[in-house]
Amino acid sequence: MFALVDCNNFYASCERAFNPNLQGKPIAILSNNDGCVISRSDEAKALGLPMGAPIFKWEEFCKANHIEVFSSNYPLYGDMSSRVMSILTQFTPDVETYSIDEAFVAFKGFDHYNFNDYGTQIRQRILTWTGIPTCVGIAPTKALSKVANKIARKFPKETKGVYVIDTEEKRIKALKWIAVEDVWGIGNGLNKRLKAKGCKTAYDFVQLPDNWVRKSFSITEWKLKKDLEGIPTLKLDEIKTKRAIATTRSFDYTYSDLNYIKERISTFASSCAEKLRKQGSSCHVVYVMLSSDRHKKDVEQHKASKAVNLPSPTDSSLVISHCAVEAVTAIFKPGIKYKRAGVIVMGLVPTNNHQLQLFQSENPKHKPLMQAIDHLNKKYADYKIKLGNQDLKRTWKMRQERLSPRYTTNINDIIKVK
Repeated sequence: MFALVDCNNFYASCERAFNPNLQGKPIAILSNNDGCVISRSDEAKALGLPMGAPIFKWEEFCKANHIEVFSSNYPLYGDMSSRVMSILTQFTPDVETYSIDEAFVAFKGFDHYNFNDYGTQIRQRILTWTGIPTCVGIAPTKALSKVANKIARKFPKETKGVYVIDTEEKRIKALKWIAVEDVWGIGNGLNKRLKAKGCKTAYDFVQLPDNWVRKSFSITEWKLKKDLEGIPTLKLDEIKTKRAIATTRSFDYTYSDLNYIKERISTFASSCAEKLRKQGSSCHVVYVMLSSDRHKKDVEQHKASKAVNLPSPTDSSLVISHCAVEAVTAIFKPGIKYKRAGVIVMGLVPTNNHQLQLFQSENPKHKPLMQAIDHLNKKYADYKIKLGNQDLKRTWKMRQERLSPRYTTNINDIIKVK
């Protein structure tokens, strides 16, 4: 059996966990630089606040309807997500973190368990230990567990947040209930093609002949169909080494100052280097991107990129940052107001197993230096050790005018009990 554990309105729930005064009130969470709405509580949805709403257009609406608006508090949300995933491993070792607020789990050897009771235990422990409400859908396959989770979310009173598809009757009833466009894995393109074939529900989809699905679509759609039929074909994903690592960000405002942009690029490059070391990889290529604000049609636009091939693979922040800064200096155009930049490291190879150069090699002092920096940053957090050309006060410069305290990751923001 598989289960999908999904946190309800996760970002809003994280805010409520440390501020009980927000319970029952409409909440909206904004994207990077306080741009648009990316998460809403059920109360905000009921008031008609749409997903993706630009906050500058909906400011008055939020004030009129007493909607509490917050900047994205990623340190808090990331830490709370880690706590939820850690609790799940207490129930089964097979956990696939699907996103920041949901995870698939596999129950192997749980043949004689009452899954409704077990799902209730999972939900209750997460709520008690973190304050985050969840819904749990349990079924014989991953795709069906997604359907079961939607039922638990849609009918909280009847299901009490847990729904188990454990009979053929329940499976057919669930597939006839869910619209084909709401099935996990069916996007807009596939939905249009299925609708043209007369498929309105997931049940209509599984009635299609296997040979026709294989011929008309691909093996992925065929596996999804078999999963919905109750035949497990989709397994938990294993953690794989990334083939490329990127750090891209929009600036809080537009900037035409080269020194500011070089500082940002150095920070992005250092972040990529740290991720390389964390997965035990080194890179052959550093790729830098820089672009102006495409939404401002009345100003001159410029978008450029540059790739730097390294003489030998490296995971050193010093080398990668140096190459990235040189690249952005080469593509920078004076007078342009830039809004977005990014660094991508590519051509990844294992750090402890790659082709050595006979006449060229990295400074041997870099490796112990990077190990010391990583150790100190992990111990004291908040990136205390940085390169000399980085801003010592901030890692990500974003406009966060409505930011809540980082209750769990900053000692200065811990709740004080009076």
